[in-house]
Amino acid sequence: MLEALVCPQTRAQLTYDAKAQELVCKAAHLAYPIRNGIPIMLVDEARKLD
Repeated sequence: MLEALVCPQTRAQLTYDAKAQELVCKAAHLAYPIRNGIPIMLVDEARKLD
């Protein structure tokens, strides 16, 4: 399913961080949380990466 999901801001491919339970967009420097097995693909809910 990861292949079907893209960053809503940049349309870039995402990588899965199993430890943090996040989908990471390196292009936008954002990490989208996964809650109860559901990816939350909202820019407002994403965590900014350093």
